[in-house]
Amino acid sequence: MAEFVLDTSVVMTWCFEDEANSYADAVLDRLAEKSALAPAIWPLEVGNVLVVAERRERITKAESLQFLELLRQLPIEVELTSEQRMFDAVLSLAREHSLSTYDAAYLDLALQTDLKLATLDRSLREAANRSGVTLFLG
Repeated sequence: MAEFVLDTSVVMTWCFEDEANSYADAVLDRLAEKSALAPAIWPLEVGNVLVVAERRERITKAESLQFLELLRQLPIEVELTSEQRMFDAVLSLAREHSLSTYDAAYLDLALQTDLKLATLDRSLREAANRSGVTLFLG
């Protein structure tokens, strides 16, 4: 069973050396022992960051593929979310906390599963605190 919900803001620091930080490293270390959960939007968000980085020549296609292979080896489960939930609960959280619907999907999943949330996004961290979601502290 998953121990925490994992946000893209943490995951992508593992791809770019100049974004490395101790919090993201602690999350990655934890994945050696426990699994994480991510909402259905997660693979699309990761893919989007990679393709934009390729276009900006920050990384190569080969590096993107290598990073995706690393992610496939980690115990990260993607939770499917119904269209109804996305249009109701997720959209409502986005409105209530002034979040994007993408970020609200992580908050909703943490609320739904009563799991901690691992994120570097300040707005999402604040919304989690207001919602009673415990943050993964590393």
